[in-house]
Amino acid sequence: MSTEFALDLKVARRKAGFTQNDLAHLLGSNQAHVSELERGLVMPALEQIVTLSIIYERSFESFYASLLKRARDHLRERIVRLPDGGRSYVGTFNRDASIERLARRLAEEYADHGSA
Repeated sequence: MSTEFALDLKVARRKAGFTQNDLAHLLGSNQAHVSELERGLVMPALEQIVTLSIIYERSFESFYASLLKRARDHLRERIVRLPDGGRSYVGTFNRDASIERLARRLAEEYADHGSA
């Protein structure tokens, strides 16, 4: 997991004045799990991600920017090695256009934001 994300989570909790037990209660979890999140040992579940965004009044994109960047980087690497789609049929009609759109969008986002 991203240590940047883990540190950001810890800083957000401390800035809000919450203890790990407070956050655990709000997440419906336990203090040990919050500690693991803050040390980067585990990723939060989707519901916890949404809950954390609400607790800290931060958009998903701002709170998880490092994770989104990593996902974009991985997609950019994988899309160029995407295997041939095999035989075409009605269910794959838009496949090539969708791949091209995704590749173009990832390239544009990389050009706009670079490695930041």
